[in-house]
Amino acid sequence: MQADADPQVRVVIVTGAGRFFCAGLDLRGGSGIGEGKHGPTLDLREAPPTVLHHMDKPTLCALNGSSAGYGMDMALGCDIRVMAEGSKMAAAFTARGVVPESGGTWLLPRMLGWARAAELIFTGRTLDAAQCLELGLVTHVVPADQVTSYTVALAREIAANAPLAVQAAKRMMRMSANENFSDHVHHVYLQLLPLFQSDDFREGMAAFMEKRPAQFRGQ
Repeated sequence: MQADADPQVRVVIVTGAGRFFCAGLDLRGGSGIGEGKHGPTLDLREAPPTVLHHMDKPTLCALNGSSAGYGMDMALGCDIRVMAEGSKMAAAFTARGVVPESGGTWLLPRMLGWARAAELIFTGRTLDAAQCLELGLVTHVVPADQVTSYTVALAREIAANAPLAVQAAKRMMRMSANENFSDHVHHVYLQLLPLFQSDDFREGMAAFMEKRPAQFRGQ
């Protein structure tokens, strides 16, 4: 998860290996889990869900298989999710005696509203791909053998735009969750000022006038 520091990377794709996207966190032991005064503790400051939340570059999740618990939180932490038909999301936290430890209690109420998030978290329900799409937890459901190609095509579409503008748009969207409208539009204007001075802005305007594809360099 060092891609945000690499100027050559314009879009980050997160996916799994094997049958599952991520089957969840092993609470019996492992990286990030230690013994505190009151039992096991988790240090999630450098964990993928936390890193994803603070990443300026767009993040796409290719859900090649099912996700559960921590894996579900990690998927929800991405900006856009593409899910394979036949895959599932399992919010099995309370069924295991824990809570959504990696952002789910912050993300789900914002994505679904309080009541739907409460029902999903309290019941620990497992959702199929169609239910995830209906609720808005994923943006696309495609055949399993097309998940990677579909996600890569979407990433390329995003990467074709001005990287600095895309990253600024993401920052503004993230900030909007804690701002009123007047403060937010003021901050958006402040983001515009350096963009107006960028090479990419000049290239974008020139490409528009010349009716040709823009060649952005992230500068």
